[in-house]
Amino acid sequence: MADLSGFDPNLAGNPHNNIFGLPFTEEEAALVLLPVPWEVTVSCTAGTARCAEHIFKASLQVDLFDADIPNGWKEGFYMREVNKKILLKSDYLRKEAELYIDYISKGEAVEKNKFMCKSLRDINEGSLLLNDWVYEQTRELLQRNKLVALIGGDHSTPLGLWKALAEQHGDFGILQIDAHSNLRTSYGNFKYSHASVMHNALSEIPHLTKLVQLGVRDYSETEHQYVANNPARIACFLDRNIKERIYEGDTWKSITNDIIAQLPQKVHISFDIDGLDPKLCPHAGTPVPGGFDIEPLLYLFKRIIESGRQLISFDLVEIGVGEQEWDANVGAHLLWRLCNLMIKSKQQWSTTS
Repeated sequence: MADLSGFDPNLAGNPHNNIFGLPFTEEEAALVLLPVPWEVTVSCTAGTARCAEHIFKASLQVDLFDADIPNGWKEGFYMREVNKKILLKSDYLRKEAELYIDYISKGEAVEKNKFMCKSLRDINEGSLLLNDWVYEQTRELLQRNKLVALIGGDHSTPLGLWKALAEQHGDFGILQIDAHSNLRTSYGNFKYSHASVMHNALSEIPHLTKLVQLGVRDYSETEHQYVANNPARIACFLDRNIKERIYEGDTWKSITNDIIAQLPQKVHISFDIDGLDPKLCPHAGTPVPGGFDIEPLLYLFKRIIESGRQLISFDLVEIGVGEQEWDANVGAHLLWRLCNLMIKSKQQWSTTS
């Protein structure tokens, strides 16, 4: 346990400490955050590969008191340093991807261009290496009985974590907060695109028994059909359908009851920041009008834990980088609440098991 006798949680965050200014080492922390600086296949706005460093800086301004779990931070949160080799790999392949995306957007045939064929191969191989790296990093932490969460990067980044969770926990479900379904077989021939991550998860992880999507409002016809053809494994609560229920007099509490009923016992939260209203995340990787404020989602997460379900992990992805650091500020505050919810769930399960 860390010696907190000289630490005052009411002071400004110390930049010489770790995330949120907390004085924990990785060994001392109950929850370890893995930053994944990767945005190779993003198809709109770049920048999310560097969001973890901006969130770290913004986190020093977050007050450490959370009325729902006042002393949760004392269990320890720790963020690993950004892996520079992964970031450099992302930067290099991102340039390749930009050229490739520009090429195919003009209707050119990839197979007629040897350079583009090589770029596509390099990008897919690089994404596979990234998935393996995330898997190895998170598996090692889980084997040490750490709580683990991931900070992206684009939404392709958590796939390795989900595979590690399946090994550790067996059957589990994902609650996906997102403007997009991410159920494409591939996108631009990128097998491990951010737009394909949920399709890949359902295809490659048999222990993923249920995907519950929340806030989706931008999706293709094939994704719509994929959801319709897989009702046993996918439940999609479209943004417009949720709002229509509220317009017609339904309550958010009633809607959250329906969402929670779809979830299995163990739950991972996959939080793409573009699931929020773009006013909260204007530099998100692929912003879409509509979406949520933060408090309704935090209410849902709290009720999931109160239902007796176990929150086993989360990822927070697609946070952009802007000149005013507003996105990082929102991301840091959201990250703080998610970290505390992880501790709340841990404490609940420690008393019941």
